[in-house]
Amino acid sequence: MRLILLVFSLIMAQGQVHANADGFIIKKDDVRNKNIKKDYNAYKNYINNHGFDTFYDPSIDYSKFSGRVTDKDPSSTVFKIQVESRNVKFLKPSDVVYFNVARNMDNDRCKGHVRASEDKYITIYAKDLEDCWGENSTLRRGTILVFDSKMLAARIKEASRYRLSLLAKKRDFTFQLNDVNKFVWGFSQKQVEVAADYDKQILELQRKKDEALNLLLSKKNDQVRLQAELIYKLDKLDQDLDFYRIEKDELYTDRWHLDKDAGLPVYDRPVPIKNSY
Repeated sequence: MRLILLVFSLIMAQGQVHANADGFIIKKDDVRNKNIKKDYNAYKNYINNHGFDTFYDPSIDYSKFSGRVTDKDPSSTVFKIQVESRNVKFLKPSDVVYFNVARNMDNDRCKGHVRASEDKYITIYAKDLEDCWGENSTLRRGTILVFDSKMLAARIKEASRYRLSLLAKKRDFTFQLNDVNKFVWGFSQKQVEVAADYDKQILELQRKKDEALNLLLSKKNDQVRLQAELIYKLDKLDQDLDFYRIEKDELYTDRWHLDKDAGLPVYDRPVPIKNSY
């Protein structure tokens, strides 16, 4: 049993060395497509202003990635694949992926359907492996697969654009938070400034109030003095008016004067009243 395990380990190691030697694993140069320029121009204006904030490089073909079979179900139709790219998190259930076995890149591609995706792992359903691996064959644990998914490339491109809007929102929220922090951290100072401003206004109003009251009191004193002077002048005018009033005198005569003027015998002065007692 130990001998069988040792032979199997040597075969797997030899296959891995052979795979690495023949370049079966996806490398950076393999996925870089220098002919892709349209997408790069679409981001050119933003990149000039903000840089590569999305970490999206249009010259890279994100549809290609490689992985290693880590587990499978008893029916050998559902496989869990470990990949080095974290971008597989954008794959969704029912997405179609095509793959080749790294040792048989010349064969046709097999078709798989994504069941689940997580950090550095995807689970796919592949019913038929005849095109890429042979008839009545299955993928063993440790088998290296090379994937091709146009849907993943579209999802990554869409995610990069959505990240631009998220970055813009983050900048807006950061600016708002900066203003809020300035207000909160400088609240005590702002409170003193506001209180001082209103105290200044209160003192100014108090000064205007005192000035208005003093002006009113001064005006009252002037009016009192003017009142006394006007009363004095009115009294003096009343005296002058009384002095210079012209009266109409009429001659009044009585019987005594008439009798005397008539030459009748009367006494020169009135006779004393006789007392009857």
